[in-house]
Amino acid sequence: MDSSSQPDKPPQETSQALANLVGTLIALLTLVAPILAIAAFSSPASEWIQSPSSYPMVIPRE
Repeated sequence: MDSSSQPDKPPQETSQALANLVGTLIALLTLVAPILAIAAFSSPASEWIQSPSSYPMVIPRE
């Protein structure tokens, strides 16, 4: 084996791939975290779909 032979991948490409992976993970976390927070802390859908029972419906007369 020749001592002047080049490695398969230069160290800069390896660190660039790691930086791309970390950036992708941060981007996915940024997109998913707000959706999970909204889902966890919002009220169930059945509470806001129902009309309030304390206000009777008034139909105007013509």
